[in-house]
Formats: sequence, C-alpha cells, structure tokens
Amino acid sequence: MKKTPLSPEEQLAYLRRGTVEIIEEEELLERLKLAQETGRPLRVKAGFDPTAPDIHLGHTVLIRKMRHFQELGHEVYFLIGDFTAMIGDPSGRSETRPPLTREQVLENARTYAQQVFKILDPEKTKIVFNSQWMSSLTAEDFIRLCAKYTVARMLEREDFKKRFEGQRPIGIHELVYPLIQAYDSVALEADVELGGTDQRFNLLVGREIQREYGQRPQVILTVPILEGLDGVQKMSKSLGNYVGITEPPGEMFGKLMSISDELMWRYYELLTDIALEEIARLKDEVAKGILHPKEAKKQLALEIVSRFHSPEAAKKAAEEFERVFARGGVPEDIPTVEITEDKIWLPGFLKGQGLVKSSSEGRRLVAQGAIQLAGKKITHEEISLGPGEHVLRVGKKRFLKVICKPR
Repeated sequence: MKKTPLSPEEQLAYLRRGTVEIIEEEELLERLKLAQETGRPLRVKAGFDPTAPDIHLGHTVLIRKMRHFQELGHEVYFLIGDFTAMIGDPSGRSETRPPLTREQVLENARTYAQQVFKILDPEKTKIVFNSQWMSSLTAEDFIRLCAKYTVARMLEREDFKKRFEGQRPIGIHELVYPLIQAYDSVALEADVELGGTDQRFNLLVGREIQREYGQRPQVILTVPILEGLDGVQKMSKSLGNYVGITEPPGEMFGKLMSISDELMWRYYELLTDIALEEIARLKDEVAKGILHPKEAKKQLALEIVSRFHSPEAAKKAAEEFERVFARGGVPEDIPTVEITEDKIWLPGFLKGQGLVKSSSEGRRLVAQGAIQLAGKKITHEEISLGPGEHVLRVGKKRFLKVICKPR
C-alpha cells in the first residue's frame, strides 16, 4: 500500500524537532505548500568547511536535519566550503583562525564526502564545492558583492564586536566570510539554509544578499550546538570531547557510556529518531527508579552504534563493555610493550607509554589507588615485575600488557 504523503503542516511539525529557530516559520509553511502543489522540491543547503578530517556526532545534528528534508522529498545540497575553509569561519572565535592550505582542505573534503553517506541518502544528495563559483568571480564581481553590505552591520556581530572593542585584530578576509557564505545561497538559489545557532548571523546575511540579487530570501533553520562528552563545551576534536562517526564500535560505545545521566537525554533527542513520547517515558522511569540510568544509557549507545556500524557490532561492543568495565575483565586487544628492567618507576613509565600526560599525573593516580596490576591496587611508585606477562590498568579504561623478559 502506497504511503500517503505528509501534509505541509505535518512536514513542518516533523521538521521542528531538534530545531532551535525557524526564520520565518510562515514562509517555510508557504514554501512547503507550494512544493506540494507544483511538485518542485525545496532546495535545502547546509555548508561545511572541511577544517578537520573527521565528522563527529556534533556535526550529525545538522546532517540528520538534512536527512529529514530528504525523507520529505526535498533536494539536499551538502556544500563543502573548500574556498571558505582557506579563510576560516570566524564565528564564535576570539582570534583570527590560521588558514588551511589547499591540499589540507581537499584531503579533508574527500573524507567528508565519504563519511556523510552514513546518514544521507546518496541518491538524493548533491555534493557541491563553493570553489566552483567563487574561484570564477572576477575582482569586479567581488567588489560588487562587498558593496552590498556595510562594515557597521558586520560589526554588530557579537564576536566581531567583542574583538573590536577589545582592540584585538580582525582580518579583512574574516569580514568577507559571511558575504561569501551568503553568496553560496545566491549561487544555489537556496530555499532553505540550515546551520548551528552559532551561524545565525551568517545565515541572516544570506537572506539579505539574496534580496540584493533579486532572489526570494531563504528560510533559516538553526539547530542546537551539541555538547561534547564533558557536557560543558561544544563537541570538538581539538578539545578531545568528541565521538567520531568512523570510530570503532567498542570505542564509540565506551565513550557514550561515559556521558552524564543529564546529558544522555539531550543525546537521545538530538541524535536518535526515537519518538519524543518514548524518550519522555524512559526519562520518567529513570526518575521513578523503575529503570537504572545505566540501562537507559546502554539503549542510547546501542541505537547510535547500530546506526553507524550495525546492530551486530553494537551488540558485540555492549558485551565487551560489560565484560571489561562492569565485571572487571580485560579487553581482547590492548597495547603491548616488552621490557627487560627488573624495576620500573611507574609514573615515568606510564608517561613514556602515552597512558598519562605527565609524570605528576602518574604519581597522582598511584596515590589515588587508580592503578592496578593483576587486579590489585598499586601503592608504590616503584614496582618490580618478574618474568612473564603483566596487565596494568590505569583508571577505568586504559590498559597495557607488559611483557617482562629476563636479561
């Protein structure tokens, strides 16, 4: 039986989930109605500057919203900002971002294109690069673009305003970044542009520049910025609080199990398609003590790992996690080092193996009883190891097999 298409009002309700703001909602509803009447799908655009090679769960909040538009039959343009990445998006930054080389940008762009199809439908996705039109603009074209916006308006932007008032440098290239992003919308004749809440200013500039070029201004949908594993800062590879979508299932599962109980519900809402009513039920059961938070978190981890790998891989990751962390087992695949010394100074040894950042951290962990040898806590910084294999456990998640060979 053929599925009845959703009405424009139902489409709007579906798109609202996980959305912070729609500018303007009435315009989006009008366009959804027109698309259904004429059979012309909306052109939906989202831009990504390939400043790092990996896509993480924070990126997927926006990419999943693109998928929602695809499910409703609309055209999705995954725009890779290979031109703008060489400038560096100044959004939310307190200082000028170092530009990337063309080679770095292209290498990162290649991995983006491969990873994005873990979420988007490849047959309904158009991958475009903004160098296609930006590189062909003449100097005269570029000056005309810059003439369509004022410096005063640009300095209304919060990050620029703070840097200007604090007498910190603002590069001219940073001021033109929002204009180039806006011109992308002109080049694609975008009906809708998606972005994080930190992109609001740039998205609004897009509406104005489209008007200047005689186009109907795009509708804007902003999505939340996902907090990283620490529950405080934006998920970021540079901060080390991220979950990459190509990470091994076990690593992904373990990271998700490490988040706080409070953050878990935000991940449920923004990273899964589980109905909001079901999420509310789970939350209520946890609050009443019917369901343990760890079990709810396990369901979340299974859901996310299944999506990016497979249900079988997720199940295996869950079993391994339970064996290692809940029952005190040892992972099957851990790093191994061979030594011939009779005695080792543990803080320095751990630092040398990359298990701690400094010797002082190693000393602190020894003092806290956070390091185990053969299941027993180590209480001295200097230890002796007899011939054979020994497993060191540092904290909850770090392991090292030490093979001690006689001299």
